[in-house]
Amino acid sequence: MHSFLFDHLDRCQVAHCALYTPVHNAAAIRQRIISAAKADDGDGERERDEINFAFIDATLITSLLHLQTAIYQAILAELQSSLRTRTVHSEILWALNPTNNITEAIRRYGISDDTKALLVVHICDKSTPSAQVQSKLDKVIDGTLVPLESLQNLTDWSRIQKYYKLNAEPALFCGHEKRHGLEIDSSSYLRIY
Repeated sequence: MHSFLFDHLDRCQVAHCALYTPVHNAAAIRQRIISAAKADDGDGERERDEINFAFIDATLITSLLHLQTAIYQAILAELQSSLRTRTVHSEILWALNPTNNITEAIRRYGISDDTKALLVVHICDKSTPSAQVQSKLDKVIDGTLVPLESLQNLTDWSRIQKYYKLNAEPALFCGHEKRHGLEIDSSSYLRIY
């Protein structure tokens, strides 16, 4: 698990990130998220707390900068009380999507029944130990934890090209995956302003 510290903000926040591939229970996780969202009683609240993460399809993340930008946007929106979604974790999915449609963002960037590479993010205060977050993750995910540096090998560039409408981008035709990764990073970064 990797942690990003955002200590320059008013409330010091940490984003704990873990990359799993392969994931064997993606359909079960997705069903738990849906059930928890629909439940109104105490059991629903407990279930929401157990799965209080951003579950991201790792094949749609181009780089760590792409991920960090979305996390920063979500944390900033929460601190400014301007979330466009219900939670800071769903706000990360919204920030990853090139359009302003939250349903589309969840469908594209969130976990699906056939997700094999899963990036999980948990935003919390600096005082929460990463071992506690890892323990919660171990109860939810049946998969192999791999180093976050493996993320660059999982990117599905054809889907990135489709979602970001990069059909005419010259870098796509030159085999420069690193270059069009930078294009996505630049567009994600520019969306902050």
